[in-house]
Amino acid sequence: MEPEDKVSKLKEIYSDCVLCPRACRVNRAEGDLGYCRLPAKLIMDCALAHHGEEPPLSGENGAGTIFLSSCNLGCIYCQNYQISHSNRGKEIDSDQMAAVMLDLQKQGCHNIEPVTPTPQVPLIMEALLLARNGGLKIPFVYNCGGYEDPQIIKMLDQMVDVYLPDFKYGLEEDAVLFSQAPGYPRFAIDSLREMVRQVGDDLVLENGVASSGIIVRHLVLPGRLENSKEVLRLIKKEISIKVPISLMSQYTPIAKVLSHPVLGRRITVDEYNQIVDDALHSGFENLFVQEVSDQELTPDFNRDNPFE
Repeated sequence: MEPEDKVSKLKEIYSDCVLCPRACRVNRAEGDLGYCRLPAKLIMDCALAHHGEEPPLSGENGAGTIFLSSCNLGCIYCQNYQISHSNRGKEIDSDQMAAVMLDLQKQGCHNIEPVTPTPQVPLIMEALLLARNGGLKIPFVYNCGGYEDPQIIKMLDQMVDVYLPDFKYGLEEDAVLFSQAPGYPRFAIDSLREMVRQVGDDLVLENGVASSGIIVRHLVLPGRLENSKEVLRLIKKEISIKVPISLMSQYTPIAKVLSHPVLGRRITVDEYNQIVDDALHSGFENLFVQEVSDQELTPDFNRDNPFE
């Protein structure tokens, strides 16, 4: 199927929305709202050169990150809660989004990276095709939360260069408790398997910058080490130990969870090191690791640059 035909098929899904595993089946084309509270339109908060991604994505000039509004997960601890827990933002069309992508390329960004594209994927991909026709050459990075329908991911074949999925939960009980996302581990594995089928289980670099492949992110949560270990076990068992894993230590409790009995604190150095050791003992060959810091790491989307 040609990319244009895939985009047409994706846009048809708006009328009976099953773009993610929640399968709300609302008619977003007619203005009905499902879990993500988004119409069949593009809602963007901001776009910028982001220097805080993994080194092969940020490079020297930054990743061309497009922060989209809302999300199909709604994790209670999300650091981007100002935009992920709401549908606020600028309503734009596919031509305008294509112009945003081309502007990020003009700024010298190494890639185009929409964040949480899942609920808006039909028009994001339409904009990508328009941008490609308009001269976009840099890789397209699909930065998603991992709660994906593998059939939707299958429709992105030949359009995505680098997949950047989260794998938040190996334990379904945690997925339900923190994100109300039943079936998360199985959907994450099945969609990850499809991603690997498309782009391989490694990362291809050109001059130190990712041109294709995959990185799987996992945020280590305080007191939930068994969840993290199960994520690693599932990837090793069902996918590959060659898959690059980014183990993130930056969990910072937002105001909403400061009094939460589990999520109300940062992780400790010992907790993080336990997960790094587990990954190494499991044989994973390519790990991105971080220091555990007390530095405030929550972006503020009320600023022009949330990361300043």
